[in-house]
Amino acid sequence: MQQKSAEGGQEKICFPELPLAMYREIAAHLRQVGGVEIAEIPQQSQQFSYKQSQIEGLWIQYAADGDASSKQRIEEILEYYAQQYGCWQRESLDSSRSGG
Repeated sequence: MQQKSAEGGQEKICFPELPLAMYREIAAHLRQVGGVEIAEIPQQSQQFSYKQSQIEGLWIQYAADGDASSKQRIEEILEYYAQQYGCWQRESLDSSRSGG
């Protein structure tokens, strides 16, 4: 089961082997939710792999004054993509978590 992020926190979301276009679609959906900012994380791997995306994941920045409905909507969007493309990995600045 997925855990909720800390108030006003930042976390990294990764879907292993997800293409760049799908990351951008997820980011577009997440940007429609108030109280969050989304940024792409450049790929850090030094080895090329056809199964590896051109980006490593997405940063999600939650506003300190964000409401519960915005966070719930983010969870719903991420769950939808997890059902379509498999488990995602979630990492907060405070501790590591995964879900999906």
